Amino acid sequence: MYSTQALTHLVPLAADELDKNKVTPGVLGFLVFAALAVGVWLLMKSMNRHMGRVNFEETPDETEAPAPAATGAGHGAAPGTASAGAGGK
Repeated sequence: MYSTQALTHLVPLAADELDKNKVTPGVLGFLVFAALAVGVWLLMKSMNRHMGRVNFEETPDETEAPAPAATGAGHGAAPGTASAGAGGK
């Protein structure tokens, strides 16, 4: 016997109390909602565990050499160019 057939046999018993304008989710709606809630809870638990393993501190890259300090007569001159006050015509 199918569950829909069993429900159709129970409907006449509750015909006095049954309001055809009122629709409720019933047990199936609750079970789907509970399954979604458990799934979200498990995903949040997994995310917290993975976020705990992440190292947020950035380590300096050893392959990059530090930028050389600009030395020279001009304060704003690019390396290898002559400044306006140094030298003549």
